[in-house]
Amino acid sequence: MSGAALPAERAGHAAPPDLAERRRQMTAAQAAGTWAVTPPPEEVFLAGRRTLVFRPPTSAAPRCRMLHLHGGAFRLGTPEMEAPLAVALTAACPVEIIAPQYRLAPEHPFPAGLNDALAVLAALPADGLPLVLSGDSAGGGLAAGLAMLAAEAGIRLAALVMHSPWLDLTVTAPSYDANAATDPLFSRASAEAGAALYLQGLDPRHPLASPLHGALAGLPRCLVTVGSGEVLVDDARRFHARLREAGVASELCEIAGMDHVAVVRSLELPGARRVFARIVHLLGDIAAR
Repeated sequence: MSGAALPAERAGHAAPPDLAERRRQMTAAQAAGTWAVTPPPEEVFLAGRRTLVFRPPTSAAPRCRMLHLHGGAFRLGTPEMEAPLAVALTAACPVEIIAPQYRLAPEHPFPAGLNDALAVLAALPADGLPLVLSGDSAGGGLAAGLAMLAAEAGIRLAALVMHSPWLDLTVTAPSYDANAATDPLFSRASAEAGAALYLQGLDPRHPLASPLHGALAGLPRCLVTVGSGEVLVDDARRFHARLREAGVASELCEIAGMDHVAVVRSLELPGARRVFARIVHLLGDIAAR
């Protein structure tokens, strides 16, 4: 269904100094409690991968499960960044959220991170809970690639949710230039650097690295959210259109004035609560079936 097989894993190379410094700052922010939440998640290891598990704050058992992949242009990020959104979702609906730490580029180029996500997916309990795949930014691209692999393996998914997804690593969409002045968080230069570190010579049109170029028939219902001023808005629009052409039920929630992955960063940001409401509605519908 993806149209291509996963390539073999390859040795990468050390992170450049600027990336190493950004990671150091992120580690310091995490240690300072930047993303601390109540109740705290449980830290577990699934298929050997460090994973955070967020459960509803009541004794009621969850009625659906979400596997969520963090963003960070494939080179940065930690599941702790997703904690505020995860805790808000578990308080609003009966969902269990699984947030793994996957390997990052350039030390671990494509497909290492996707292989980690696939291993965690395979290690989830076989308890019959409806399963939603989710991700933001680069994590949205990983979630889409994982959904393709799940379809090939006959793994039933209830939905695919992507926030400001990065789905085309060719970095050729017109919105990179059209929205350069309205997107303070991502850019053509950042995307080109991130894609080079992640792909390290592989074809940027590989459908499991750039799901926009894959065969999409067979994917589950999708929710795609994005700000109309983002450089990635064309990725979201084109993926939504291709899903509809492939016969997949898809909702595009495009919001003017909303920044990149706003719902993950803070529910007080413009557009974030509207996106949050769409996620809650989707999860509630899945849980009620």
